[in-house]
Amino acid sequence: MSGNGNGYKIFSGSSNVPFAQAVCAQLERPLSKATVSRFSDGEIQIEIGENVRGADTFVIQSTCRDANQNLMELLIMIDALKRASAGSIVAVIPYYGYARQDRKVAPRTPITAKLVADLIEAAGATRVVSMDMHAGQIQGFFNIPFDHLYARPVLLDHMKRRFEGQSDELVVVSPDAGGVERARAYSKRLGAGLGIVDKRRIKPNVAEVLNVIGDVSGKVAIILDDMIDTAGTLTQAANALVDNGASCVYAYATHAVLSGPAVERIQSSPIKELVVTDPIPLTAEAQACAKIKQLSTARLFAEAVKRIHSADSLSSLFV
Repeated sequence: MSGNGNGYKIFSGSSNVPFAQAVCAQLERPLSKATVSRFSDGEIQIEIGENVRGADTFVIQSTCRDANQNLMELLIMIDALKRASAGSIVAVIPYYGYARQDRKVAPRTPITAKLVADLIEAAGATRVVSMDMHAGQIQGFFNIPFDHLYARPVLLDHMKRRFEGQSDELVVVSPDAGGVERARAYSKRLGAGLGIVDKRRIKPNVAEVLNVIGDVSGKVAIILDDMIDTAGTLTQAANALVDNGASCVYAYATHAVLSGPAVERIQSSPIKELVVTDPIPLTAEAQACAKIKQLSTARLFAEAVKRIHSADSLSSLFV
């Protein structure tokens, strides 16, 4: 980053303006002016409303629903800043859409997460910041610096306060084999046990059998995941834990995608509370669900912005 006398400016697309405003509030500076509008045929038009020549600029935009519209807004705003001679352009993408398409899963399928990375670079971004990527290797899809943030300090702080003095009764559970490393990191810091819900399909067209690995009988189970989309895996895991004797079930996740029947499933599940963070705005249905609680990560992102501008280390945030 330039760290020049022109300072830095923070812009926001329309995906989650309240989140961008919360980051700016933490930094005690205003959200910079940009107009995002639409032509009558739906084309996006963006105009930067202030001088950015030589300045470090940050564009905060999660590529959540509507992913395509929010991605195009991000690309066009980056291009506008590039053409306005910004000193640097940091794409702050708290939730990176298309991250689940990170490899070929069939002979003739795309790797869309790589395509999105190429588009962001081609638009003119000089650095990318994201949080709890679904696949960490996506960082390698970029040829520009990539800062990977973690919601762990925010989620762990909430867990420690919520379950204070109960470490012997806790078990942190990964809802699938892919999340075991994440669950183990949390269980170590909480002094809790570790569990895994293993899904197996015994034969084609026969329902999956859920096996719980680890001792959950009589325990307070905390299911931990990076994102919750339709909540099918989450609620199946919760049912399996209760069937195996868990006294109660909580769930924590960074990204609350919550599409389709997700909120209805969570409401009717044995989960006592689902705690998520705020890069993706909650739908009206999710806000109305008493089981869903949202934590702010604005301070974490504000600290990252400050350190990137001053060329300080980000890794110390997560020690």
